[in-house]
Amino acid sequence: MADQPSPADLAALRARIDGIDSNIEELILERARFARQVGQAKGDLAAAVDYYRPEREAQVLRRVIDRNAGPLSDEVLVRLFREIMSACLAQQEPLKVGYLGPEGTFSQQAVHKHFGHSVRGLPLASIEEVFQEVDAGHADFGVVPVENSGQGTIQSTLDMFLTSPLAICGEVELRVHQHLLSRTGRIEDIERVYSHPLSLAQCRGWLRQHLPNAERIPVSSNAEAARRARNADDAAAIAGESAGMVYQLKSIAGSIEDRDDNTTRFLVIGRSLFPPSGNDRTSLLVFIHDRPGALYGILEPLARHGISMNRIESRPSHSRLWEYAFFIDVSGHRDESPLKDALAEINSTAGDVRVLGSYPVAVL
Repeated sequence: MADQPSPADLAALRARIDGIDSNIEELILERARFARQVGQAKGDLAAAVDYYRPEREAQVLRRVIDRNAGPLSDEVLVRLFREIMSACLAQQEPLKVGYLGPEGTFSQQAVHKHFGHSVRGLPLASIEEVFQEVDAGHADFGVVPVENSGQGTIQSTLDMFLTSPLAICGEVELRVHQHLLSRTGRIEDIERVYSHPLSLAQCRGWLRQHLPNAERIPVSSNAEAARRARNADDAAAIAGESAGMVYQLKSIAGSIEDRDDNTTRFLVIGRSLFPPSGNDRTSLLVFIHDRPGALYGILEPLARHGISMNRIESRPSHSRLWEYAFFIDVSGHRDESPLKDALAEINSTAGDVRVLGSYPVAVL
């Protein structure tokens, strides 16, 4: 067994840590001063949204990961640096970010993961309202769920892009842990379970095994489920741990999702497109002519130019009967070859091609 440090050794170590803390604080403040100078260079009339550069943040975070030699994990360091950048940006004024509320939803967690805690979150009643508030300029950005690793695409989000002029500015991948929450904390009291339909589906197997006779009641969000569950001893909610803290509920069981890799992908929506970050994804909305080989005419240039297609999804176009729009995610940025060259070819064959956004691939 190694010798334990003496009191003198501990005092010396703590003094060294205090000195490092002082240096860290001074460097953070120095960074904040430089960030303020960047804001001043953009003019007094610039709003917070004009200072925010998602491609720049992604580059900074990738360098953090590249430099990391331990013992802290990449995830911990990325979270620390994101909070530093969030605080520095908020010196001008906090970004206003809309999300599916109320407070305590996974959408709110996605906001904090992507933007840090120095933003002003705007909880909204629906995904449609998130789009509307960003489009009207009442929110700088919005965060909306788009797909889950086990349950697939959130169709209501895709449908909004059919008519919305907004752009995709980023993506967030959030590992989702579901908890069964109640006022009493006793599973034997539970007769009904509230949750968002997607969360009920994610926990179907657990509910079948542990609460086979409980009524399952879908609601607009998991936070809304928690709000309802706090009013009765025989009710429970499936929601995140943060919702339990917000609504003062006890956890009966944690991580009750049926899949160990349960992850939800969120999109960051805004009013502008941004330059390349060096590792980007592009989302396309394509309306094709109703003729043989129309879809092939879109996909073939992508394959020939060596572009990886990450996802393709069809939805009714809402313009003509039996006409469909295709949502396609591909690797690369619209302003850089080879994707730029492939898009030029696709534009000549498809009925209508809209770039929904080119944005940094999620960092952790």
